[in-house]
Amino acid sequence: MIVAGIMSGTSADGVDVALVEIRARSREGVGVTLLAHRAFPFSRSMRNAILAAMQGESMPAAEFARLGWRLGIAYAEAVEATLQSHPCELKLIGCHGQTLYHQSTPERFLDRKFACTWQAGEAALLAARLRVPVVSNFRPADVLAGGQGAPLVPLADFLCLRHTRRARVLQNIGGIANLTAIPAGATIQQVLAFDSGPGNMVIDALMQRLYDRRMDAGGRVAARGTVLESVVRESMRAGFFRRQPPKSAGREEFGREYAEALLRRCRKLSQRPEDAVATATALTATSIVAAYQRWVAPHLGSAAVDVVVSGGGARNATLMQQMQEQLKPLPWQLTTSDAMGFPAEAKEAMAFALLAWQSWRRRPGNLPAATGASEAVILGQITHAPVPHA
Repeated sequence: MIVAGIMSGTSADGVDVALVEIRARSREGVGVTLLAHRAFPFSRSMRNAILAAMQGESMPAAEFARLGWRLGIAYAEAVEATLQSHPCELKLIGCHGQTLYHQSTPERFLDRKFACTWQAGEAALLAARLRVPVVSNFRPADVLAGGQGAPLVPLADFLCLRHTRRARVLQNIGGIANLTAIPAGATIQQVLAFDSGPGNMVIDALMQRLYDRRMDAGGRVAARGTVLESVVRESMRAGFFRRQPPKSAGREEFGREYAEALLRRCRKLSQRPEDAVATATALTATSIVAAYQRWVAPHLGSAAVDVVVSGGGARNATLMQQMQEQLKPLPWQLTTSDAMGFPAEAKEAMAFALLAWQSWRRRPGNLPAATGASEAVILGQITHAPVPHA
């Protein structure tokens, strides 16, 4: 079956579409072949609207509704453009949607205490325009099973990238950094996965604030700066970094307010903007490696370990170098998912194609060990394509 996976992450920089052929092999194995991948950056106005909604700015209800439908149009156009350049017989779409709010732990509202999550992007638009069913809104089923609704990529990591002799840490660095740790020859019950903290989110926020740019392309600004180590050490005292997995994070923890607070701490020591970007980059690297040392290394034991990085952070040479330096106490090999046949920018879109396929076949898509859910559940909501006229 050929499935299109659609991903737009917490960085809100654009849409990734992956066309994937999926074949069943066994109950715990699938064959996944990437047929095509394309990236579609959001316009400045679109990105600003998404970021405003994410940051909780006051917006009329009409604008929230319009944003959800406009995202649906953007997703449909992205899939259409991908199919135009790579024609194939598409059968299913998996669309994560744009996370506008994610509250993974129960809080009180209108006399009831509950967790909740909100992904925008009208699935009916996709189904109507592409004429195929769409699986969307993956998080709620896991949240209702007592999970955090994240991370959701670990099942795909396990099915596609586990190894019989080598342990693997599949490290995605998008807006948030999340990891899947798979011991050598592991069963699905032995997988450890959680969000380690900020990925590109704080770096991107500072680049927008200080340079009016979306990102630090290649880590070139950070490479010119000096890391303010005392700011990194102070930042690492935050409760999130000490919290035991399973755990998840988003803009609620590491969004614009967090970036502004980090910038204020940096400016007490340096007025050079590149130093603030270098420090934010070091915070991402440090929080990732600290998670390895505290939780992942004891879980994996003494087997040879591959650290396989995907997401936009894999293209940040300064971040990758900082991770390499901090990994020296561990005899682990750092690489990118490209070497495994999964382009770094395409991996999450591929994962949601696989999750859609799992849901279509009525198979669970969450890993309770990763999300904290009480049970494995089928994820997502299915929007069927319009019935053809007789």
